[in-house]
Amino acid sequence: MSRSMITMSIPFRQDMPPVGGFEAVRYKRNLPLRGPSGLAILGGVTALCAYGFYRVGKGNIEKRELQREKIWSRIHLVPLLLAEGDRDAYRREQAALAREKEIMKEVKDWEVGKSVYNNPRYRSSEYIVVL
Repeated sequence: MSRSMITMSIPFRQDMPPVGGFEAVRYKRNLPLRGPSGLAILGGVTALCAYGFYRVGKGNIEKRELQREKIWSRIHLVPLLLAEGDRDAYRREQAALAREKEIMKEVKDWEVGKSVYNNPRYRSSEYIVVL
């Protein structure tokens, strides 16, 4: 038999959906809510950054105050340090004059402390030799 004969002998029956239709196809994702929303995360990060900037600002104020205190303490110490340096220079100069007097005691007409440059102006020694 030919193929066309077989298909003709079976009555035609169209495939139809069941009565009442097929059940609905669920295509949505059914995932539970996990964690905070994006807005909550953004708010948390913003709050955290604001707190960090607040602490940085407080730290900058504290650092500025410490720097100001250090500057003023140095300003108030300058006269004391200058006076101490002057006392030390005077002591060294007197010791140098005493050494000069001891060394040159046998030289006739030697004036202790007189400048060899014949200049009456005072000039502090520029070099300090620590023995």
